[in-house]
Amino acid sequence: MDEENLRKLCAEKAMEYIKNDTVIGLGAGRNIACLIELLSIEVKKNDLKIRIVTPSDNTKNICIKYGIEVLPTYLVEEVEVAFDGCGEVDKNFYASKGGGGVFTKEKIIGSMSKTYILLIDEEKLKEELSLIHPISLEVIKDSLGYVSKMVKNLGGNPSVRTSNNKDGYLITDDGNYLLDVNFDTIDDFKKLNDNLNNIVGVVGTSLFTREVNKLIISGENGIRVISKN
Repeated sequence: MDEENLRKLCAEKAMEYIKNDTVIGLGAGRNIACLIELLSIEVKKNDLKIRIVTPSDNTKNICIKYGIEVLPTYLVEEVEVAFDGCGEVDKNFYASKGGGGVFTKEKIIGSMSKTYILLIDEEKLKEELSLIHPISLEVIKDSLGYVSKMVKNLGGNPSVRTSNNKDGYLITDDGNYLLDVNFDTIDDFKKLNDNLNNIVGVVGTSLFTREVNKLIISGENGIRVISKN
């Protein structure tokens, strides 16, 4: 089965978790774009009433293009269900994100959600998170030196994220820096995440150790769903 059909099947399965007259969260990526197309059909044909919160400007623009209402996240207290992707997720439902640099906002929406579902390809599901992807931290500018020191004390090798499109350090929408941290070994991802979050100046991490409670997985044999116990 080709990737396009798998994405469609993944999005169709996600639609089963969407209720009328609710606020839903959407991340970014090709699976999410496919889901938005299906949502737009239901909005137009069957008068589905939904409103969207998203950390992604691209997702926001696609929703507006299809006539789907987007709310500022700060106006919302609770989300019925949210969908997103990730770099990796393991059998503990620990997920690694961070590539897009909006993981703090993604985690806010995940925490607000009654159900937080990742739409992933089979190869992203691991027995345990690997060390392929660095752990990213969003940090307040003035804390950069201090946070770097504390991260090194935890065994990490930090580097400030830069961009080819900008001179100097990359800055988030909220005016913070992104610190990408590589570790040679990680024995306990949850403990490490807690330790990183406890460093003064860290706004958020790209490790999701408690937010995810369902996976919709696409692979050669079709679609399967795994729920957190």
